[in-house]
Amino acid sequence: MTLIQKLAVAYGVLFFAVVAVGYVPAFNDASGNLFGLFSLQWYDDLLHAFSGVWALVAAMLSHRQSVFYFRLFGSVYLFDGILGLVTGSGCLDGGIFINGFRSFDDIEFPVRVFANLPHIVIGGFAVWVGFVLAKRVGDRLAAA
Repeated sequence: MTLIQKLAVAYGVLFFAVVAVGYVPAFNDASGNLFGLFSLQWYDDLLHAFSGVWALVAAMLSHRQSVFYFRLFGSVYLFDGILGLVTGSGCLDGGIFINGFRSFDDIEFPVRVFANLPHIVIGGFAVWVGFVLAKRVGDRLAAA
């Protein structure tokens, strides 16, 4: 199993943990907001669970499928995080289509940042893995 496949397994575990954390009362405020920032719905859990299953399947299939996962998944998640930061609405939950652009009066800036930071970090790292690290690992595999 290559490093990229191991990272895909780690992403799978990470996403299952994200789903599980949403059901721990200590992490939800009185309004049901996770970490007091945002509310996760059943479709968010479904998206996170699917992301985890996809990562694990890719890791089990091959190095190439793991690279594809990180490239596509990372690009989509990073885009969603940046879109959410800029507009106040993401695309993966349909928010941009339902709520459109939201002003900074609707969502305070720190909340907007912390609500989108997970997708920016997770997606950004995945993009780096898929496009930068995979090339380095691939070069080493080809040389071996």
